[in-house]
Amino acid sequence: MVASAGVETSGNQRKLPAGRKAELAAVVFDVGQVTVAELAERFDVSLDTIRRDLDQLDADGVLIRTRGGAMSPSALPRPDTGLDVRRRVQTSAKEAIGTLAATLVQDGSSLMINGGTTALAVVRNLRDHRDLTIATNNLLVPSEINPSAVRDLYIFGGTVRISAQATVGPVVFRNGVSGAEVDVQCDLALIAVGAASVSGGYSTSNLAEAAMMFEMMERASRVAVLVDSSKFSKRLFAQVADLSRADYLVTDQEPPTDLLEALRHHDVELLVPGRDSTAAPVRSLKA
Repeated sequence: MVASAGVETSGNQRKLPAGRKAELAAVVFDVGQVTVAELAERFDVSLDTIRRDLDQLDADGVLIRTRGGAMSPSALPRPDTGLDVRRRVQTSAKEAIGTLAATLVQDGSSLMINGGTTALAVVRNLRDHRDLTIATNNLLVPSEINPSAVRDLYIFGGTVRISAQATVGPVVFRNGVSGAEVDVQCDLALIAVGAASVSGGYSTSNLAEAAMMFEMMERASRVAVLVDSSKFSKRLFAQVADLSRADYLVTDQEPPTDLLEALRHHDVELLVPGRDSTAAPVRSLKA
């Protein structure tokens, strides 16, 4: 049977594009991440048809278009997912974390901030701060930070990871004349991690990034680890540090019981949004 204009056929049934797109979106939400080829085979339509459907669903804000496929906005992206996709995932959670973490920052203080979209949420929430000194490997901080908030902004050198829009290398600066290493210390390190668990501590997917994040922690008087609740009870390839290395864990929801007890045992202060507000009050594990 030949389908009329605007109608796709699947087996003996004819399906309107709107109906197919609704089912397609449901599949993406159920699976989390899926490829164009898998969807084309499932719905028995062309690759171009699926691409058009995904483009439209992305434009409508229903799902997130990725290279070669799509993912649910609530899905945990793979470690190699580009920053352009990751910054659209768990957006409300990251904004809640950014709002809370900014309350730890005092005017006139020095900060180290690592790469990633959760860290950028903190940077955006520093808009009303003043006289900050910031050192970061996050190449997007200069475009995200309010210029009025910053006294000095430094970018750590090293290899550029294009997908992460961040540098990876030693946490050092050198004297421009002698080339000697300049010792740097900060008041607070804001470190976004890829996972947090009782057995694995704080972890990330890249070995060099893990080493850089740990060195930032070591150069800070206080450490705030940032992690959204979708990353609880998970362990990625490279451990950044044990749970005890943080002074604060800033997140969007209360962790599971075992992680909560481990944080309490290590005297890590937990910051989560209040039930009636994403910004306050703050719940604390410390007396």
